[in-house]
Amino acid sequence: MFQIVTDACCDLPADLLDKYKVAYIPMFVELDGKEYTDDLGKTFDNSWFLAQLKENKQPTTTQINVGRYMDFLRPYAQKEIPVLYIAFSSGLSGSYESSLMAVKQLQEEYPDFTITSFDTKTASLGQGMLVMEAIRLQEEGNSLAETTHWLDKYKMSLRSWFTVDDLKHLVYGGRVTKTQAAIGGLLSIKPILNVNEKGQLQNVDKVHGRKKALKRMVDETVTGVDLTIVDHFYIAYSGDKQAADSVAQQLKQHYPQTPISCFPLGPTIASHTGYGCLAVFSMGIRPI
Repeated sequence: MFQIVTDACCDLPADLLDKYKVAYIPMFVELDGKEYTDDLGKTFDNSWFLAQLKENKQPTTTQINVGRYMDFLRPYAQKEIPVLYIAFSSGLSGSYESSLMAVKQLQEEYPDFTITSFDTKTASLGQGMLVMEAIRLQEEGNSLAETTHWLDKYKMSLRSWFTVDDLKHLVYGGRVTKTQAAIGGLLSIKPILNVNEKGQLQNVDKVHGRKKALKRMVDETVTGVDLTIVDHFYIAYSGDKQAADSVAQQLKQHYPQTPISCFPLGPTIASHTGYGCLAVFSMGIRPI
């Protein structure tokens, strides 16, 4: 048996991870000079945080450093419990590289410690989907190596489609200019984004209006979807539950029997997308 570990960027609820005995490393969000712990909703007040985003406040986030990884993982090393760490994309954060340095140091201290730090090349419920599949594989009796092999084989089939309701946070992240955001706001332009093979968020297109943006994400999701890999859709949203429900209903029209899990974006990811972000994750032919 091995221990599955992930981090708060997976955006799965704490109680769900606790149910399956998955350990997770919290992230930290700073707002107005105060630091808050993103612990997947266990103590974090997400309603309050969403209200801050609606007021256009700009939180900042920090990556997990080597020391925090070592402190979190050392108890497993001391007990020689094998670990599979399913990590936030290296294309979006330096946390994964820090985890590799921590793993190297821990294995020097504890030569018999078995640990794999797995780069998902994705974020939010894309990462969460891979965590849920790792749980499934473990419950089916697969070893750590077998589970990692499956994740590595299929992670490039994971498809992520995003849209945001307000371009301001993309300005902060350097995705669009202030001029583009101003014009986009006046014309109600909504960006369509996905995650590329490097695990980085990229602009794909833009459409006029929120309704068209949601439909475009559904259309992109069902085009080339492969439910033989994972027969499940995941939807993440930041505040706008009505939009998430609309997307779920549209997906149901195409695949009425396929389960859909819908969870709020955690504060770490929402800090970079703002209020009104919506994302859809599935398996299939990866967009170019």
